[in-house]
Amino acid sequence: MSRRRIAIIPARGGSKRIPEKNIIDFCGRPMIAYPLEAARASGLFDTIHVSTESPRIMEVVAELGFPVDFPRPARLADDHAVLMAVLRFVLDSYASRGRTFDQVTLLMATCPLMTATDLAGGVALQDRVDPLSVLGVTPFTTPIQWAFARTGPQGRLQPREPDSFRIRSQDLPGYVHEAGSFTIFSAQRILGDGGPGRQDDFVGYEIPAIRAIDIDTPDDLEMARALHLGLRALAATTP
Repeated sequence: MSRRRIAIIPARGGSKRIPEKNIIDFCGRPMIAYPLEAARASGLFDTIHVSTESPRIMEVVAELGFPVDFPRPARLADDHAVLMAVLRFVLDSYASRGRTFDQVTLLMATCPLMTATDLAGGVALQDRVDPLSVLGVTPFTTPIQWAFARTGPQGRLQPREPDSFRIRSQDLPGYVHEAGSFTIFSAQRILGDGGPGRQDDFVGYEIPAIRAIDIDTPDDLEMARALHLGLRALAATTP
């Protein structure tokens, strides 16, 4: 029996560092259009739901072909809203309408470089490792062992691991970080009392760094735009 899958894209209206970040113009289209279309192109999901309290965002996504079945309540749309509570609200709201799901993909609105292939790989991995959850991750481009903290009024550099600079990068253990793209849960985990689970209850699905820009700042946005335009130009010239 096939699993019933839902993609939930949280997109509240408030954004401090980049106003209207979720629907800001990104190379000619609203930012949120890209992950929505990747979800649709994957063919994986019975339902694709944008969770928002914003009439403006509801209007934009409806124009993109993704009308919102119900809004997010204001109590789950402030700066302190917990995403797991948002996911549970969505599942409960659909259940009250007679629709239930087995698997939930939390898909971020600000991952315009992610592809349907990335989603398909993450979903297939969660199918295999269930009940563990899957987090989209990407490698650190520089060994974290070489990190510095800046200390004191002069900003003097304090190495995180002072002896690591004697070790070649290829001889250091590699680390990954969240890619700002998706997390995939069983619906049971969201609806249960245990919340998302422990940090070691996740398996990582690796997304190439070139498609894993987590857009939080204006610099992130410009980097993502440059990568998108570069990848598009490369695709146009590839036989």
